[in-house]
Amino acid sequence: MTYKIQKAAVLGSGVMGSGIAAHLVNIGIPTLLLDIVPNQLTKEEEAKGLTLEHPSVRNRFVQGAVQKLLKQKPAPLTSKENLSLLTVGNLEDDFEKLKDVDWIIEVVVENLEIKQKLFERIDSVRTPGTIVTSNTSGISVNAMIEGRSEDFQKHFLGTHFFNPPRYLKLLEIIPTEHTSNEVLSYMKTFAEDVLGKGVVIGKDTPNFVANRIGTYGLLITLREMLERGYSVGEVDSVTGLLIGRPKSATFRTLDVVGLDTFLHVAKTVYDQTTGEEQKVFEVPELMKKLVDAGSLGAKSGQGFFVKKGKDIFEIDPATMEYVPVKKLQTPSIEMAKQTKGLSNKVKTLVYAKDRTGELLWNIFAPTLIYSAELTGIIADNIVEIDNAMKWGFGWTQGPFEMWDAIGVKQSVEKMEAEGREIPAFVKSLLEKGYESFYKEVDGEVAYFDGSDYSKVPVNEKEIHLKRYKKKHGVIKSNSGASLIDLGDGIALLEFHSKSNAIGLDIIQMINFAIDEVEANYKGLVIGNQGKNFCVGANLGMILMEAQDDNIFELDFTIRAFQKAMRRIKYSKKPVVAAPFGMALGGGAEVCLPAAHIQASSETYMGLVEVGVGLIPGGGGNLALYEKFIKGLPNGVDVDYQAIANKVFETIAMAKVSTSAAEARENNFLNFADGISVNPDHLIYDAKQAAIALYEAGYKPPVPKKIKVVGAPGYATLLLGAQGMYQSGYISDHDLKIAKKLAYVIAGGLVPYGTEVTEDYLLNLEREAFIQLVADPKSQARMQHMLIKGKPLRN
Repeated sequence: MTYKIQKAAVLGSGVMGSGIAAHLVNIGIPTLLLDIVPNQLTKEEEAKGLTLEHPSVRNRFVQGAVQKLLKQKPAPLTSKENLSLLTVGNLEDDFEKLKDVDWIIEVVVENLEIKQKLFERIDSVRTPGTIVTSNTSGISVNAMIEGRSEDFQKHFLGTHFFNPPRYLKLLEIIPTEHTSNEVLSYMKTFAEDVLGKGVVIGKDTPNFVANRIGTYGLLITLREMLERGYSVGEVDSVTGLLIGRPKSATFRTLDVVGLDTFLHVAKTVYDQTTGEEQKVFEVPELMKKLVDAGSLGAKSGQGFFVKKGKDIFEIDPATMEYVPVKKLQTPSIEMAKQTKGLSNKVKTLVYAKDRTGELLWNIFAPTLIYSAELTGIIADNIVEIDNAMKWGFGWTQGPFEMWDAIGVKQSVEKMEAEGREIPAFVKSLLEKGYESFYKEVDGEVAYFDGSDYSKVPVNEKEIHLKRYKKKHGVIKSNSGASLIDLGDGIALLEFHSKSNAIGLDIIQMINFAIDEVEANYKGLVIGNQGKNFCVGANLGMILMEAQDDNIFELDFTIRAFQKAMRRIKYSKKPVVAAPFGMALGGGAEVCLPAAHIQASSETYMGLVEVGVGLIPGGGGNLALYEKFIKGLPNGVDVDYQAIANKVFETIAMAKVSTSAAEARENNFLNFADGISVNPDHLIYDAKQAAIALYEAGYKPPVPKKIKVVGAPGYATLLLGAQGMYQSGYISDHDLKIAKKLAYVIAGGLVPYGTEVTEDYLLNLEREAFIQLVADPKSQARMQHMLIKGKPLRN
């Protein structure tokens, strides 16, 4: 049977249900969101004279959830416009509509009996072949569907999203003993390619994969703290970024999750295990006391931590009072900070003979052993377990990658010396003479499967640049960028300077790349797999040159940057930009002139130079102005003043999109540009776009003159800025920057509607940029940004 999910329904509009519905409409799937009917009126409804039969009352829970979607932070929606794809209703009046959807997702209360009754109702209305899944975080998926029809059971499985669904990568898929292999295969591919998820196939065991190990590790950490006299703050100071875990570390994470929620998750495993394992999942009295006192974490305002004014305090387990936060300070921490590479840092810390080393060893050792004991029980292999922890809990390294980092043989020797029991799976690795769970085989990553090494399965759409370069080499490289042959006639220009900031080294590689591609390739992709696509120009270099009064060198650099951007625009072969994360300032300027932008869904794009006292200097003003004009339908009268106003507002307010969808609304992307939901597929998607453009007979744009608003438009642009200045909202220097920006966008003081060349506009931009760079107040803003990481208002 061929499956295709074109319409979905989510049953349950709580935080998870509404979040899943938001994720579905974000990717363009029309979704029906249903919840129960209220059994009593609110005071507001009574005042309006409504009854329990009124539609607004019957749909109250879902309508309330939709309103919360618009207010939540981080935002569940990539664009508020996506709500047009969401239909609200209730589980009584709209239940029959389930026969018209292709996927039904249950997200109701974690109660087996309630779920079973709901699935019985769904079985009576669903169309045969409709896929039904549960978002349960731990209830047995086999138990849920006892007594259901054969077709229902064949098309049923668990799909456990992690919260918030838009941002967290992990989706655990849990098949039942009846799930069709065809359905399982389809859902895995659909989840990766359409939902943009990292999929882990879990087994029907308590809390599945990530929560099973994550909960164990958190409880081990909590016990270690209580038994050995560490403070909450001391533990968090070394269980976060220092060891490749999220900044929220251990107890801040618990506060965010909610202590009551965590108790429920822990109880799920406790109720279904025995012996020593069950003892670990018995929650310590400290956490129970906090929950009983209503200290549930972030949602109640206090938990392990509380914020009082600007200061944060931690709970003292002995007195249950909040005290100033402490941090561990040991020699190993200082050594680790000086050590390069996460694996080396972790190894330094874990084997240290101080309080940090003892704490981390006593957390790591049992967690690693537990992960090995569960291999084959909660998931088929170590790759699934490692991925679950990385994608669901934000670990940089999964348990088995961490084990490799600290040395399997060395760590096992220490574990055995302490009397810890080593799992047979780990013993079999060492008995075969192997020293790591992962190794490279024929240029590919392989994992230990219990008997030998198997290659890690990878979706063909995942291109890992670091491994790719190691296997295939590079065409040319310098300190800032590399040119790589991606195959099929496409080259990739990868930025790899610090923060991918643009300097002369990257500009040189852009020029080389265009030359090489025009001579020997079908197209070029500009992309990378750093933390962010590009945070802009090298601000430190600009400031240093400005303070040394090297204006000639700065002018040369800006000219070179502008010329490189024009080469991207007029390249004889298509250039595709593949931004993700932050694409700010110069990063946005690299994207705007490209023949096509293939953006990751989570792309935060904007021209933000005013925040450091400057205006865009790489052609960004012109490029955004042209992007607005190109977005207009053919044959309509163009209101150039309206366009100039919008471009001025976007740049002057340093607007940054909160998603690629919003970047499209801000005209950084147009409707021909693409959005990749799965960030792991971004380079592949960009490559396909470049091939498609080439095969469609790509021709570069023909240079032409641009109409500008001139002197009258300049006056109009300044009206708003002058008003804000006179009202005291902006400073003298803010007004100066606004005047420079307005002058550039208006095209100088020429008559309205004058047609000018690109060179003319780029000269205006460069002159304004250089004048601002030389201003001491702009230099102060640049210095403040470099030191403090935030704008200065002077």
